Amino acid sequence: MTLKIIYFGMFVSLILTILIIPIIIPYMKRLKFGQSIRKEGPLSHHIKSGTPTMGGVVFSIVTAITVLLFYQFYNRGLIDFNVKNWILLFVTLFGYAFIGFVDDYLIVVRKNNNGLSPKLKFILQIFIAGLFFYLYLRQGYETEIYLTTEISLDLKWFYGILTFFMLVGGTNAVNLTDGLDGLAAGLSSFAISTFTFIAYLNGQYDLMLFGAALLGSILGFLIFNAHPARIFMGDTGSLTLGAAMATMAILTKYELLLIIVGGVFVIETLSDIIQVIYFKKTKGKRLFKMAPLHHHFELSGFRESSVVLLFYIFGFIFSLIGVCIVLITN
Repeated sequence: MTLKIIYFGMFVSLILTILIIPIIIPYMKRLKFGQSIRKEGPLSHHIKSGTPTMGGVVFSIVTAITVLLFYQFYNRGLIDFNVKNWILLFVTLFGYAFIGFVDDYLIVVRKNNNGLSPKLKFILQIFIAGLFFYLYLRQGYETEIYLTTEISLDLKWFYGILTFFMLVGGTNAVNLTDGLDGLAAGLSSFAISTFTFIAYLNGQYDLMLFGAALLGSILGFLIFNAHPARIFMGDTGSLTLGAAMATMAILTKYELLLIIVGGVFVIETLSDIIQVIYFKKTKGKRLFKMAPLHHHFELSGFRESSVVLLFYIFGFIFSLIGVCIVLITN
């Protein structure tokens, strides 16, 4: 039964994405919705200027279509429709996708990297996180975090602060990592796979369907996003993926595991923070040649594809560690 859910979710979303992306690419080119490359970025990236962006719109749309098709034509009593779960999943999925879409749209229209102001973008991210927590409480979800299967801690209202850090931090971490062809999408596929497996162990089959559908869409997107990329996900995609990972971690009640499973995203974010602090403390000196960390490797002589492969390896290892922790503690 469970394999049928995974097969359907991944296969349908994969096929839909493969069919949709080739339609989006020429359409984006006609509208001149191309990526603007930062002047201070690596020189090797300037050739990517004009590559169609906002391709990450497929993640939310294809996932929703796949879920609807499953319940409409395939379910036949396999799993119940848990309205509470789907509301929370789609509020964050589409909420952060919308923020990213507006940001991307302003960037491509203005032909520079000035989209939403950082302040407004942060406020909108907080709003979605707050809406999520409000619905989370209204629907009776618990505010406990489990350190082990037997040891838990009820955070009560402080759980809202945790969800804030997970949603806002997660979306921005994936956004920072989305700097090389296929990097953010590939790393996200490892994390989404891990939480989909956890949903399977928990018997949360609706959440497992969500993860499988999103994973299929990511894999389909990677066909066109792998180096040399024919399309970028943009903030539309990176914020969507970050929100999805955080929401799955929350609903599976493995909130703290997100730090390990998303280990590469955490390292990338820390490298950026450390660079800024070091720059200010030393009055202009840099610890890394460029932050986030993937740019440091590029400027150190590594090929882009080699950096992506290296980060994939660590992403897989972090996900494997996460799975081992779950199996040991269950």
